Amino acid sequence: MYLLGYDIGSSSVKAALVAAADGRVLATVHAPDSEMPISSPNPDWAEQDPEMWWQQLVIATKKLTRLFPKEMSLVEGIGISYQMHGLVLIDDKLRPLRPAIIWCDSRAVEIGERAFREIGEERCLQQLLNSPGNFTAAKLAWVKENEPEVYRRAYKMMLPGDYIAMRMTGRVATTPGGLSEAIFWDYRKNGVSTLLLDYFGISPDLIPDLLPNISNQGMLTSRAAEELGLQPGIKIGYRAGDQPNNAMSLNVTNPGEAAATGGTSGVVYGITDQAVFDPHSRVNSFLHVNHTQEAPRIGVLLCINGAGIQYSWIRQFMALNQLDYEAMDRLAAQVPVGADKLVVLPFGNGAERMLGNKNPGAHIANLHFNRHTNAHIYRAALEGVAFSFVHGMHILQGIGLNTSVIRVGNDNLFQSAIFAQTIANLMDCTIEVVNTTGAVGAARAAGISSGHYPDLQTAMQNIEIIQTIRPVPANGAYSSAYQAWEEELSKILTN
Repeated sequence: MYLLGYDIGSSSVKAALVAAADGRVLATVHAPDSEMPISSPNPDWAEQDPEMWWQQLVIATKKLTRLFPKEMSLVEGIGISYQMHGLVLIDDKLRPLRPAIIWCDSRAVEIGERAFREIGEERCLQQLLNSPGNFTAAKLAWVKENEPEVYRRAYKMMLPGDYIAMRMTGRVATTPGGLSEAIFWDYRKNGVSTLLLDYFGISPDLIPDLLPNISNQGMLTSRAAEELGLQPGIKIGYRAGDQPNNAMSLNVTNPGEAAATGGTSGVVYGITDQAVFDPHSRVNSFLHVNHTQEAPRIGVLLCINGAGIQYSWIRQFMALNQLDYEAMDRLAAQVPVGADKLVVLPFGNGAERMLGNKNPGAHIANLHFNRHTNAHIYRAALEGVAFSFVHGMHILQGIGLNTSVIRVGNDNLFQSAIFAQTIANLMDCTIEVVNTTGAVGAARAAGISSGHYPDLQTAMQNIEIIQTIRPVPANGAYSSAYQAWEEELSKILTN
């Protein structure tokens, strides 16, 4: 028997087929072949059509079927990972009322910050563990204020993964973990936050029914099965936001463990059993996928919006798509640490929570036309994202999270030796690269609900560590380069 996992990102939909008996990965695919478009009709807006996610999921599924037709007919469980913090609004016919407002959209920052002040910062942090900030709750309030007709017609609000699960099952539901990602979860009451609903004047009827992250979340309908080319009745057994799911996929489920990823955005995600928060609200706390009231598991997330998207931009517009990332890395490796004092700040993808919700944009500093080449820019770009990680990891250490060992996937910026070694040296930490993806982890987690595994520990027991990056003791050049980067950041933030 087999398990199927999906990872609904903002750039692509990934799908993985996994053998339930031993966790073996038969194949992973993605769609589209390039990247899904993000619409920005106004500055700092970011929207996508939810139907586009579904259509690309259909394409990815059929790619797997062409590779393994017999095995795909024996799928018994489906798991879903999805981009966090988005807002999908549907009408009573279960149709989207407007494009989804996705994670990197900054239009609701002011609304969230106003709520933080007026409700009371201490009260928000103690009950929500977060500022309402630029999350789903504030985005829903923006729609209420600015698109009242859309809000009036709304039947339910959902996160992106909830929409995909609804398309599969016909059931409108969400999870406690999802609501915590939306900042609609009250940790003190262990339930939906009436604090924010009342403040924004949002009807509680808009909140879908709640299901545990790992549970029977419905069966694949005949209509959905026909579109996907699968058997009807397959159990959807798991859903979670991409960063909690990524950590779970890397077998990061217990206090003291940490995961990281360097995709479109960059994330470090550590687990604790305490309801902790940053008093300056630069990081965020969410329910982890295996959280229970009896055994709390809180994921503390540091997010850098401007990460892989910056390096993708460099490749597209400076390397003119003539080089792949490996070739760019080889050129960058010819340049000494610090890129001959060239500094790149990668913050060009919306407001940055770890910078106090400021949106400084991306910057290139100290560029000299007679000394610097494209290789210097490639190195400074990689170092700039790595330095952003280090800047944020110092915040995590300040609230008590251990980052001495970090597990990462093998499908993102951590494939770059420059990027990974820079972080390892500056944080004096070991980085373990695991041969897995979020789609694979989602498939394995779905195996619990379909009866193939008794628990997460068993489902994830066969993960493979394919590389270990250890800090190099003599790292003075890295420290000097990081200090120069921090000084440039300080200049930009104080202007």
